[in-house]
Amino acid sequence: MSRRRTRELKAARQQQILQRYQRQRVRNRLAEPGRYPFILVLDGLKAGYNVAKIFRSALAMGASAIHLSAIGPFDPAPAKGAFRKVPAHFHGSFRDVRSALADQPYHWFAFSADAKTALPDVVLPDRAAFVFGHEETGLSFSAADFPDVTWLRIPIAGPMESLNVSVAASIAMYEYTRQHGD
Repeated sequence: MSRRRTRELKAARQQQILQRYQRQRVRNRLAEPGRYPFILVLDGLKAGYNVAKIFRSALAMGASAIHLSAIGPFDPAPAKGAFRKVPAHFHGSFRDVRSALADQPYHWFAFSADAKTALPDVVLPDRAAFVFGHEETGLSFSAADFPDVTWLRIPIAGPMESLNVSVAASIAMYEYTRQHGD
């Protein structure tokens, strides 16, 4: 196959993804909050990788909403329909997320591999906001920027430095539902 044909196919695929994203985003306006009052904040994640998978897990775990900070269009296909069912809110920055939710009593938890406190050691409040950053660059803010954010890590026993962000988000949601489930 020629390079030109390869580029044309890639451009066509990107156009299909964008159209699918735009259709699902319109449908998302009808999404209802999940069973539990926790939210996820995705801070600058790579749009094409884990975002859709996190939506799928959020639907399964009953999340109220997902706030996307500085994330562009992504392929909703891996979400298996969850993007249109879990309320999504789009923001330009993490600071914008905090401003939008300033009047809501969330306890904020940011995840970092080098945090001192481990997730299993924390009793999670009903209204929790779990913040996950880019796998390579981390979160867009520091602990000093938002001193009310509690920093957590997910303990891992193997030689890996950190978990895939969609796996980490799923573990955090599972721990929340384990503590608050029926």
